[in-house]
Amino acid sequence: MRILVIGGNGTIGKKVSSFLSKKNEVITAGRKSGDLKIDLSDSNSIKSLFETNKKFDSVISIAGEAIWAPFERITEDQYYIGIKNKMMGQVNLVRIGWKYIKKGGSITLTTGILADNPVKMTTSAALVNGGIHSFVKAAILEIKNNIRVNVISPGLVEDSAEKYKDYFPGFNIVAMKKLAETYAKVLYGNQNGEIIRIFS
Repeated sequence: MRILVIGGNGTIGKKVSSFLSKKNEVITAGRKSGDLKIDLSDSNSIKSLFETNKKFDSVISIAGEAIWAPFERITEDQYYIGIKNKMMGQVNLVRIGWKYIKKGGSITLTTGILADNPVKMTTSAALVNGGIHSFVKAAILEIKNNIRVNVISPGLVEDSAEKYKDYFPGFNIVAMKKLAETYAKVLYGNQNGEIIRIFS
């Protein structure tokens, strides 16, 4: 398969791209690095990427940012960073991208554990992740061409555990191999409109 991995050079993206490239043609894309350039916060950038490349069998998004800040101090503009980038970026990826994916293909988005188990300073990320979950459940009711759309929601991943462990006391650590295998399972499977939670 010809697979586009947005955020393919990130912490999770590198492992997923490497794992999938054993049996597929993997093309990475990102704002600052990758085979192709894309800015998820700009719908024109998303459209341009699809219009200037031949169709993909599947698209995987492991990208997007949201501000971490105390609830009493986070501003409206800071909320909009996550809304415009991680949430609307992935919404637009589906809204625009499904037309450029081969019939029977798939789009896999990425959120995170904060939608279900938030910690302090994560109101923005929790809002964004939860919004993506609801969007996907509704979008699959109308998307044509048998395009499947799913979400993978990882917990605290192994390669980021040292950096973020103090924010997630008592949380289980997700092995990178298990997470990469989950992306493959969704890619090759028949799931549609599902939120696949990998919290341990």
